[in-house]
Amino acid sequence: MWQLYQFPLCPFSRKVRLLLGEKGVGYELVREHPWERRDEFLDMNPAGQTPVVVDTQRGGQPLIDSLAICEYFEETVDKAAMINGTAANRAEVRRLVAWFDNHFYRDVTGLLLHERVVKRVAHRAAPDAKGLRDAMKNAVGHLDYTDYLLDHRNWLAGATMSLADFAAAAQISVADYLGGIDWKGHEQTARWYRGLKSRPSFRPLLAERMEMVGPPPAHYDNVDF
Repeated sequence: MWQLYQFPLCPFSRKVRLLLGEKGVGYELVREHPWERRDEFLDMNPAGQTPVVVDTQRGGQPLIDSLAICEYFEETVDKAAMINGTAANRAEVRRLVAWFDNHFYRDVTGLLLHERVVKRVAHRAAPDAKGLRDAMKNAVGHLDYTDYLLDHRNWLAGATMSLADFAAAAQISVADYLGGIDWKGHEQTARWYRGLKSRPSFRPLLAERMEMVGPPPAHYDNVDF
């Protein structure tokens, strides 16, 4: 049995969970708060970051880093390939995964997590209003880009659903939970996101709550928002 060390609002863990869900790979969730810097967790991943995936039956080396984990299951599970197509198509999938993992996280999700989660839970401090405003402003620019992509493609990276869609949806869903997404004027992205939210692989993510942070907006788990 696979164990996935994560916390509910980790966007990188969400990306992995979406991939595993589409591939039909079973796993057990293990709650891990990386800001606590547990020695046992650092022994598995010295970087102290989620997700980490462990095979409890076979043992072996833990799988670390969300992209490396996704690539592992792409190579070992034939069902539902999510980095597919021509070499150029696969390159575009990887480019967009990197875009959302790095740029969207830096500009939006990471700021929101720091202000609304880490500050509150680890430091007992109030969020900074400017940091929240910056994240929401940045989110508008990123959704403009996803609108542009979806004006020209069925899915973010091309004609079929791919890991790029999961990377984007994972970041957007966490930002949405934390109140950082203004959906006005982004109907293309909203339509695409509604389609992903309705998939069975997405429903467990939407049902989870992070009690120490508080509830998400009312529309958060509504497929028809």
